[in-house]
Amino acid sequence: MEYALVVGGLLLLFGGGEVLVNGAVSLANRLGVSPLIIGLTVVGFGTSAPELLVSLEAALGGQPDIAVGNVVGSNIANILLILGAASVIYPIRCAPQVVFRDGIFMLASAALFALLAHEGIIPRWQGAVMFAALLVFVGYSYWSERYRKAPSERLHRHEAEEFGDAERSLGLSLVLVAVGFVALIGGSKMLVSGALDIARAAGISEAVIGLSLVAVGTSLPELATSCMAAVRKHTDVAVGNVLGSNIFNILSVLGLTAIVEPVPISSEILGLDLWIMLGVSVLVLPVLITGWRINRVEGGIFLLAYAGYIAILYGRVPAL
Repeated sequence: MEYALVVGGLLLLFGGGEVLVNGAVSLANRLGVSPLIIGLTVVGFGTSAPELLVSLEAALGGQPDIAVGNVVGSNIANILLILGAASVIYPIRCAPQVVFRDGIFMLASAALFALLAHEGIIPRWQGAVMFAALLVFVGYSYWSERYRKAPSERLHRHEAEEFGDAERSLGLSLVLVAVGFVALIGGSKMLVSGALDIARAAGISEAVIGLSLVAVGTSLPELATSCMAAVRKHTDVAVGNVLGSNIFNILSVLGLTAIVEPVPISSEILGLDLWIMLGVSVLVLPVLITGWRINRVEGGIFLLAYAGYIAILYGRVPAL
């Protein structure tokens, strides 16, 4: 039964996220919002909606390890699993300006998280600081792309076009947003409930299940988007998708979750996984900067590194 809950929850999260983003982009188009703003905000927040709903559900349900593990594990998976898989499909190329701006913001957000988590809890005021930092990032991104004509402007416009290529009425757009949101709520409840049942039955900690099963599950939209971008040879979208998602996961998902419900950080996550997340955030930048690409060999190494991380993660579970 618990596996059915997980599968059903993942399907609802994946489908609900797609419907929500498509509806929101269509709605924004109807309201006259520019593609640049849509790519920066609507798509960014929308693709992080599964992580946000799952973390909120877990935090409010008294499972903070799943809430935090979801964010930390998703960020690790985004770099090692998603960038690795996408670059194996087709070598990834990226613009230097995108890497420097989004990469530095990603690293800064990871460092901010590590600094704030040091005391073992993210209170409401720190959650507000994190969300304020996200607004600074979005504002600076808009300024740099609108007035400095940064190459990433094309990336965000392309993201908006990918999700909003169909003409829809205002009413249908609102219905899609509502249906997507309801599906995300239902999917998050099912995934958290099923993951908890699996963890208890197998003797696995909530942190481990959050860092692995839940994290990979909520990253499925990013995985699908990046792999399809690689198939279409739109590799700039794959890089922007991962870097942007990691920024939104920390500053938006964790920030908003902490504003609603202060989030304790367990010593299990503080002791290793947080530092692995910070480490891969640091190490991916030199790889991107070297030739401004990730080749298939480097992508394969990323995938092996992720498999190694999962092995270490479950290797520390006594019951296994």
